[in-house]
Amino acid sequence: MRKIFLIFMVFISLFSFGNEECTTAVISGRATVDGAPILWKNRDTSHLFNKVIFVNEKPYSYIAIVNNEEISGRIVWSGLNEKGFAIMNSAAYNLPLKCGETKDLEGLIMADALRKCANVNDFEKFIKENLGQSLGAQANFGVIDAEGNAALFEVHNHGYKRLDAISFPHFYIVNTNFSRSGEDGKGFGYVRFMQVENMFKSRKKLSHSYLIVSVIRNIDNPLIPVLPMEKWHYLSNKKPYFVYTYDCINRSYTANAFVVHGVKSQREAKYSTMWVALGEPITTIAVPLWVCTKSTPYELRGGEKASIAVESMRLKKKLRPFNKGKMGEYLDLTKLDNRQNTGWIKIIRDKQSEILTKTKRFLETKPDCQEMKKFQEEIAKQVYEVLKNIK
Repeated sequence: MRKIFLIFMVFISLFSFGNEECTTAVISGRATVDGAPILWKNRDTSHLFNKVIFVNEKPYSYIAIVNNEEISGRIVWSGLNEKGFAIMNSAAYNLPLKCGETKDLEGLIMADALRKCANVNDFEKFIKENLGQSLGAQANFGVIDAEGNAALFEVHNHGYKRLDAISFPHFYIVNTNFSRSGEDGKGFGYVRFMQVENMFKSRKKLSHSYLIVSVIRNIDNPLIPVLPMEKWHYLSNKKPYFVYTYDCINRSYTANAFVVHGVKSQREAKYSTMWVALGEPITTIAVPLWVCTKSTPYELRGGEKASIAVESMRLKKKLRPFNKGKMGEYLDLTKLDNRQNTGWIKIIRDKQSEILTKTKRFLETKPDCQEMKKFQEEIAKQVYEVLKNIK
């Protein structure tokens, strides 16, 4: 039965996974303002409509980001389980892959890991046990847990390398679409890597709030200067001002941003918070989620397409009016801010900051799971209303 299921998943992967190029980071508690680890991924994919679902599994249930049609939870693209174990990935195009071997099963691997792994060491054991030509991996997997561990695993079908964030000079690991253990100079995402490194080094300590407000939406390029955000307000909405975002953190095919704000001990695992900005980050707002609620808000999962994703796409079409070839990578800054005050970036950033502050205060009360369920549903409704009212 397992073999039949694997063959089926390989067949599905050929038609459904699309190109994956993501920007990520694994951050040890040694690098953060509160001592808790952080996991981050901006998902770049051809699957622009995603949902966030709760998966009731054994031994561990989890919440995860999935492609719009893949709501079983057996293929996921990042997630958090009830033990406080979180995982994400980025494709690593400089790792070895033998012709004819299984590939593109990272989504299946992550679903299995969320179901089976309580911590980072469990994940390493899981990878060791499944190495072989049918593993289907050519990727970097970032993982954190409720025991303070934060690591990156560079994995291919016949081997892996574990990199612990605490062993790096600044106690974090930035990654895009290459592996440090792979072929030197190959892979993709070097400009995005440089930009994240520059942003992180500008901070004495990192926080999930900084990632959610500033990093996930960033459209700067370290090689080609872009008009600074503080000057966007001087633009006129009477004339478009286009910038090319192919090498930016926030890209035309960034489908969501995922940030897990971890905890410092296993007894606090239920307060591990998974933040999801559904849609291109610069057109949406992140919502906090918790596994113990055994649910995700309707606005992130319900209907033919999640309503927050739909509103984000509506704004995206205004922001990126071209759809031929690479022209979709041109973004009109005047839609974000201008001297006529018709832009939406301030609305989004202000609401995001408000939600972060509310969530911090809410968690300080040590709420129970039912209170957390009500809170995340209310925040999702607010996000949907804010996006819907942006014209």
